[in-house]
Amino acid sequence: MTDPPKAIGYVRVSTAGQAADGVSLQAQESAIRNWCEQAGRTLERVCVENGVSGSRADNRPALQQALAQVCDTKGVLVVYSLARLARSTYDTIEIAEQLKAAGADLVSLSEDINTTTAAGKMVFRLLAVLAEFERDLISERTKASLAWKRAHGEMTGSVRYGFRGVPSDKTTKRGTRIVHEVPDEGEQKVIHQMAKMRKAGIGYHRIAKALDANEIPTRHGGKWRAATVRKILLREKGGA
Repeated sequence: MTDPPKAIGYVRVSTAGQAADGVSLQAQESAIRNWCEQAGRTLERVCVENGVSGSRADNRPALQQALAQVCDTKGVLVVYSLARLARSTYDTIEIAEQLKAAGADLVSLSEDINTTTAAGKMVFRLLAVLAEFERDLISERTKASLAWKRAHGEMTGSVRYGFRGVPSDKTTKRGTRIVHEVPDEGEQKVIHQMAKMRKAGIGYHRIAKALDANEIPTRHGGKWRAATVRKILLREKGGA
């Protein structure tokens, strides 16, 4: 009979003040050790992050060490709560997917999440669905906002090829002058030429070569690239 996968603990506090609110490093580690003892898991090590924000995973060396070791051993990463692991549900899902791909598991004590069990996997899948729903809502709101601005002639980022930016008399609530996009006659002709060649079955790479051969400059004066031609034509086709 093989021994159960070993556990790696991860604890984190972002400020010294958290030592008094029940989630101090010592309190987190104690809870992790108790779970391992009850579950019959050997706790290999506890990786400690002291005074580090959870906003990003890549700037937390202790977390990276914990992830590397638990993935290498196909063990179990044990945390006091998902809030100690990452600040957002999206980041938590990303970490969990990394563990899953390596054959490792995640246990979060506060939320009673344990991906080593069927019930725990189900709960985590529900969290993943909610995270995806949240991302889709943000994407829809962003697209709607950009579409409204473009419909009213407002610039949404850098000026697109085929247009030029013209400052208006209006300003945003922050005092930034609103810039409207208006068609640039010369660049619109180039886009029309691209579209005509593409309709004739010419590939993006050959279109880029033809533009360079005809000494048609890019926006910044460099050589045309197939990817740039494709992006411009797809944008025009999709109205995005």
